[in-house]
Amino acid sequence: MLPQPVLEQAQREMLNWQGTGMSVMEMSHRGAEFMSIAARAEEDLRDIMGIPPNYKVLFLQGGASSQFAMVPMNLLRGKCTADYVETGDWSSKAIQEAKKYCNVNVVTSTKISRYTSVPAFTSWNCNPNAAYLHYAPNETIRGVEFPFVPEIGEVPLVADMSSGILSRPVNVNQFGLIYAGAQKNIGPAGLVVVIVRDDLLGNTASGTPALYDYQVLADHHSMYNTPPTYAWYLSGLVFQWIKQQGGVASLATANVRKARKLYATIDASQGFYQNPVDPQYRSRMNVPFMLADRRHENLFLAEALEAGLTNLKGHRFLGGMRASIYNAMPEAGVDALVSFMQGFIQRHG
Repeated sequence: MLPQPVLEQAQREMLNWQGTGMSVMEMSHRGAEFMSIAARAEEDLRDIMGIPPNYKVLFLQGGASSQFAMVPMNLLRGKCTADYVETGDWSSKAIQEAKKYCNVNVVTSTKISRYTSVPAFTSWNCNPNAAYLHYAPNETIRGVEFPFVPEIGEVPLVADMSSGILSRPVNVNQFGLIYAGAQKNIGPAGLVVVIVRDDLLGNTASGTPALYDYQVLADHHSMYNTPPTYAWYLSGLVFQWIKQQGGVASLATANVRKARKLYATIDASQGFYQNPVDPQYRSRMNVPFMLADRRHENLFLAEALEAGLTNLKGHRFLGGMRASIYNAMPEAGVDALVSFMQGFIQRHG
């Protein structure tokens, strides 16, 4: 979901961006017009996240999945082992891709418990000589979220923040690299944002294509090739909208409130609705739930659609339902879902 004011501004500017007679989709990515859009977007993202000057910000193609390979290509820096945390399907995919480039040390895994929690950090089997440690602070499919940032000393910390970025404040200095697919809290699909510390650049694995080299991409200001310009533009509008909402801290307060309402409805249903995640690790962005009687799930989805509630079908890996309540989802949307869920119990419970 994108904020309505962002879509309305894009609509107004679709045919004629700021009197240029061009749509943003028609601009040269190296022209002065788009260069100003790109610079403003980076400046605003740096501002709302507090990104220090010794970090590069890249706007790239390929989505977050491209980073499963680009991270080891760029961050091994002559080492042969990297640490990975496995707490969901996306971190598992990252592990499988990284195995093509290095020895992967899985420091902890919750696969056996179907990814419903986060193991205590004291139980992790970290390698102090690892090239980096990779984890996903929020897992979209199972709805598991870390309540802490791992502190691993000098080993660079890499985070796939695709579904949690901009939903609450983070201290960028705690991370060597952050990446995030745009299609959750940033903008439309087709873009990935990478925030990488300067000292991690410039030592890629032999054979790394230029297009996958963070140093090359940084030297060309994300324009080594033609970038996804319209997605970049819309993301910039979202950053401006976040500022207008009072920043990330303000959104975080609203996100906590939205999630609490939805989980309270699930927990109060006396088992009619079920969420398997340990409550202390429940995601504020992605709320999966099932019905005790799984036969009613298709009926739930059909009636929800009739009520104007869309995109509630669970991920194909898990089934059931999933409510993704990202930044742009207004609290009224959560209220409408809660009301529908309560009414569904009355009709079919």
